[in-house]
Amino acid sequence: MEDMDQKSIYYLEKAPVSKAIMHMVIPMMLSFIATIIYNITDAYFIGKMNNTAMMASVTLALPFSCVLMAFGHLFGAGSGTFISRLLGEKNIYRAKQVSSINFWSSLITGVVFMAICLPFLSSILGMLGADGETFVHTKNYLLMFVLGSPFVIASISLEEAVRAEGASTASMIGMITGVVVNIVLDPLFIFLFHWGVAGAALATVLGNVTSVVWYMYYLQKISSVQSISIKDFKPSREIYANILKVGVSAFLLDGFMVITSLLYNNYSMIYGDSVVAGFGISQRIIQIIDFISMGFAMGSVPLIAYAYSAQNDKRLMEIVKKTIVYMLGIILTMSVILFALKSQVIGIFSIDPKVIEIGQRILFAQLCSTTFAALSGVFTGIFQAFGTAVQSTVMSVLRGLIFIPILIIGNMLFVLDGVIWAMTISEGITALVGIVLWIGIREKIRNHVLVIQEHE
Repeated sequence: MEDMDQKSIYYLEKAPVSKAIMHMVIPMMLSFIATIIYNITDAYFIGKMNNTAMMASVTLALPFSCVLMAFGHLFGAGSGTFISRLLGEKNIYRAKQVSSINFWSSLITGVVFMAICLPFLSSILGMLGADGETFVHTKNYLLMFVLGSPFVIASISLEEAVRAEGASTASMIGMITGVVVNIVLDPLFIFLFHWGVAGAALATVLGNVTSVVWYMYYLQKISSVQSISIKDFKPSREIYANILKVGVSAFLLDGFMVITSLLYNNYSMIYGDSVVAGFGISQRIIQIIDFISMGFAMGSVPLIAYAYSAQNDKRLMEIVKKTIVYMLGIILTMSVILFALKSQVIGIFSIDPKVIEIGQRILFAQLCSTTFAALSGVFTGIFQAFGTAVQSTVMSVLRGLIFIPILIIGNMLFVLDGVIWAMTISEGITALVGIVLWIGIREKIRNHVLVIQEHE
């Protein structure tokens, strides 16, 4: 146990930067790729039922999944960056407290959220834009997620806590185990038991339950720097303040993703089920690139937070620079490949000519936005790692807020094309703001480190 923990801390503290980045990022990317495989498998099996309304219902339910993700990141992102900074300060006692608070707060929030949603499920479906044939399918899909809320939220928050101590492999094991359970149960529930989209949702929830069990085992039995014991659950205003000042920015980012998805759903529904299905298929494909960029953005956060807390300015700046260079190189290559094969890739998920045609147009626009989205994500992660609430919150709010007027004006002036290209324009503006904020804070961070080193 002690050797494993020391190995994890080694990557946070002493390993060559390129090696440390890859140690943290590759397991994250593998985990996300496994998730992509599940999502593609999910869409594939539902697509085999030749029911466009079912495919559209899964797309309509996406905002609700984003809400659960938001609550998971509220505690996970805030606790994870706080734990990494505490480890940089060698404060193991406080790290265990934060870890326990993260776990129990996530579970309690999930139970409360479930109790609130159940009585208002029909109203929620209306907000999501579900009507006609899609209403029933979306309701069946959503009900499973409502009942599984505590586990979905806890799975996200615990994964970030495990990764915070540099245990990227343990984090990957938890995610991939859950995905494997999803993949195995998906065809069983959909076809053998004839549960349709509800079966797909139940498989996802049970996968999250499996992940939570693994993370609980790791944090309580393997890690020597974290804990989920109720004895360490000692909440205080100071701890919650440190968690929430970063967690709120992550929550807002996911919250605006909900608004973005809702607007996309409602505006795309104007143009019919083929457009909704095209957006759904394109979003699943683009996840390949999104998850790679997220792997770099999220995987580097513990490294940045630890180096910042340990006042290692040289290592800190090298981590930031190499993370951006490696990330952009990979996603630009992937974007070119997917662009070249866009018609073939869309054709895997649908034989409907209308869906294939509109899906290609949507995919092209989203591929153009990937570089901007990656830069926005990595700068948001950097600000969260520093614990700078203002910059991280500005990035999170801007990524969602600026999209709203761009979408509305785009739809008015350019109809469907305005809807399709709205995200590309908003991500481009946000990336520019992120660069400006980074330039502004970079010297402050360096001066802060120098002042601390002089006092020592």
